[in-house]
Amino acid sequence: MIDTAFVSYVTVMSITPGPNNLLLAASGVNFGLRRSVPMMLGITLGCVVQCALMTSMLAILLSWMNVVRLPMAVVGCTYLFWLSWKIYRSGTPKEGEKQQPMNMVGGALFQAINPKAWLMATNVAILFTPPDGNMLHHTLLICVGFALINLPCILIWVVMGDRLRQALRVEWKLKLFNTIMGGMMALTALWLLVGEVRHALN
Repeated sequence: MIDTAFVSYVTVMSITPGPNNLLLAASGVNFGLRRSVPMMLGITLGCVVQCALMTSMLAILLSWMNVVRLPMAVVGCTYLFWLSWKIYRSGTPKEGEKQQPMNMVGGALFQAINPKAWLMATNVAILFTPPDGNMLHHTLLICVGFALINLPCILIWVVMGDRLRQALRVEWKLKLFNTIMGGMMALTALWLLVGEVRHALN
């Protein structure tokens, strides 16, 4: 269960660009590493909770997910578009003083509407939960393994943002970075939404 395939899958899904990592990189740039840590921990916590739900109640949740998958994706992607706008608008000195990074609870709750996080949790449950044996034991192993892999992967994005912070102290450079990150977030939301609509139509 916790084997090379599991480590590879969770690593790739955790470290590749997506709503969480784009948000963390932008937070690292705008608020620094220390202030972004609660959001980072919340993101891992939220993903672990999703894995626990999916592995312990796989059959029920999969049937439920088929019903609400598209509406949840629309809500989640709409929120991602809003976050894209917020990232784009951040960065000026007056706004920077008023803004705060997402806290731990916010980071965890964000996973409830993050389509990529649900996809990751569902695939982990399907691919790496044994059909028999002690379900509680398997769920705990998967959750601990997931947290130990996910946290260092997303930390890379916060550290990268934090390191870029020094280079982006000039206002126009920070604005350009936030514009690019906001645009990437919007494109990610559009890509996820188009994929969900296609899935619903098939």
